[in-house]
Amino acid sequence: MLTILGFAMIATFLVLIMLKKMSPIAALVLIPALFCVFVGKGGELGDYVIDGVTSLAPTAAMLMFAIVYFGVMIDVGLFDPIVRAILKFCKADPLRIVVGTALLAAIVSLDGDGSTTFMITVSAMYPLYKRLKMSLVVMTGVAAMANGVMNTLPWGGPTARAATALKLDASDIFVPMIPALAVGLAFVIALSYVLGRRERKRLGVLTLDEVLVEEKETETVTETVLVGAGSGSGAGTGTGAGAKAVGGSGTGSGAALPEESDDEDEAFQGLDPNRATLRPKLYWFNALLTVGLLTAMIMEWLPIPVLFLLGAALVLTVNFPHIPDQKARLAAHADNVLNVSGMVFAAAVFTGVLKGTGMVDHMARWLVDNIPDGMGPHMAFVTGLLSLPLTYFMSNDGFYFGVLPVLAEAGQAHGVSSLEIARASLVGQPLHMSSPLVPAVYVLVGMAKVEFGDHTRFVVKWAALTCLVILGAGILFGII
Repeated sequence: MLTILGFAMIATFLVLIMLKKMSPIAALVLIPALFCVFVGKGGELGDYVIDGVTSLAPTAAMLMFAIVYFGVMIDVGLFDPIVRAILKFCKADPLRIVVGTALLAAIVSLDGDGSTTFMITVSAMYPLYKRLKMSLVVMTGVAAMANGVMNTLPWGGPTARAATALKLDASDIFVPMIPALAVGLAFVIALSYVLGRRERKRLGVLTLDEVLVEEKETETVTETVLVGAGSGSGAGTGTGAGAKAVGGSGTGSGAALPEESDDEDEAFQGLDPNRATLRPKLYWFNALLTVGLLTAMIMEWLPIPVLFLLGAALVLTVNFPHIPDQKARLAAHADNVLNVSGMVFAAAVFTGVLKGTGMVDHMARWLVDNIPDGMGPHMAFVTGLLSLPLTYFMSNDGFYFGVLPVLAEAGQAHGVSSLEIARASLVGQPLHMSSPLVPAVYVLVGMAKVEFGDHTRFVVKWAALTCLVILGAGILFGII
């Protein structure tokens, strides 16, 4: 019964958010609460929620201060050179922009943290997608898949969990998987090329000057309507003024339009090169601080939430020594902080009920028990397949510490080594990064202003295909 209710709860949640009948936060809280009552453990709901919140509180703290830290770093211009390089490559071609999204997400993912990857990627690429009216779910989907492949780095989390759960060396798991993961990343880039061609076919290719002129013409029409509505006789004048403005001379009756720039890089870089928050004199301080922070994170000198808390306080104090300026920066990023932290604590209700009621254990045991006996010698392949739904429907901790040891034991009984099982368990990560139980995905969809249900509908099929490509490459290379 717990197995059936567990699957029913997950299915109900996914259907409601994809049909946009409930917001993700409401669904994450109300659906598990309702099913907890169905299970007959409504009286213990409070304990389950507190346990879930306690387990996810460090993650919520890390995300809150990471958003502040990297948000301020974006404000002060630390990532502007990266943005300019990517945008110079992308120009105004939708195909290049989608491929550039995949490349940027993969490169930034080297720090092993999905939240920072998504913050940097969306901050750089969002203005381009909006300006060219490109599909934002393409951006979130490509970024999530690229990060999912790179999330298998030993310091990214899954590999370390697999090594710990099975008492193996992380390098013995990861290094042989590099060829298969490289194929997976190449597939994501190839897929971004295909999606980019689709966007190019839908939108066409404009030069930067054409995009800027088109925007100016839109602004001119808006000004004309406003002038005409305000004076009753300004329509003709507004049009004429607007025409001069588009041509680059004269002044319109409304607000002045931006001048065209001969420098494509400056005209189309998305981040305002003259914004008041830039701190060019502190560039190297900010760069060294960020490198030091990432190094400390990888070397595990301090817990990650503590590192970001200290980093956020330091970067605010140095770059904005005046308290009103610090408050302004915190206010500028408050929406993202509130959305993400709220979603994490809502997810704590979902995970708390799943674990506390025993649903997740019964679901995992049911899946393992229903593996046909004839598949015993192929447990590595089975593990790879199971990693897709299991890492999507449960946390990495639940899968690697709860399910993987059972799969490894079943494999050993049929002569399959734990190393092969551990490698196969990494296959599902491209899909896992879009799981509703992964806090970082809410950073991605929140900053991109994409509905979580829309992101899910778009990405699941492509992410699952990426996982299967990695699994096939692992089998072909003899790794799995």
